[in-house]
Amino acid sequence: MKIDEIKLLYGYNDWADARILAACARVSPEQYAAPTSYGHGGLRATMVHILDNIWQQRITLQGYYQEPLANEAAYDATELHEDAFPTLAMLQERWLIEQREMWAYLDTLTEEMLNSTIRYVIPGAIRKRVVWHILLDLTIHATQHRSEAAALLTDYGQSPGDFDFTLFQSERAEGKP
Repeated sequence: MKIDEIKLLYGYNDWADARILAACARVSPEQYAAPTSYGHGGLRATMVHILDNIWQQRITLQGYYQEPLANEAAYDATELHEDAFPTLAMLQERWLIEQREMWAYLDTLTEEMLNSTIRYVIPGAIRKRVVWHILLDLTIHATQHRSEAAALLTDYGQSPGDFDFTLFQSERAEGKP
């Protein structure tokens, strides 16, 4: 994997995130917070899950989990939870922070680092993964859950529209944000 390729994927991921967040802003606060049996238990829960994965993968890549934490509670304390984001505005604020932090991390990578293996510890396992595999998984994971959020938004009459990579490329070529 090359740096410009992973950055292209992250540009796409941010573009797709912006589309889904914009659609979330068009639903009522009650719809946004409503529990459902779909996705991660509702629109807000699904969006927080996506954000938590971005956060968790970034801190993993930055070495946070090189050594085991004290116990399960210590791991749980690192996770982002729905109750910390009662409003969409709070979620959007943290989302922007995570985007900036991820891009700052990406800007530190060399191709050697991107293709190297890292080791991290989670409850019950020591894992070794190639850095770009983790970065790719983050975008795939977000795609899965954005599609769940998109289905909920569509049910609320606020489809986020298409998420095609080629649409992203066309808009980028036209200079659209």
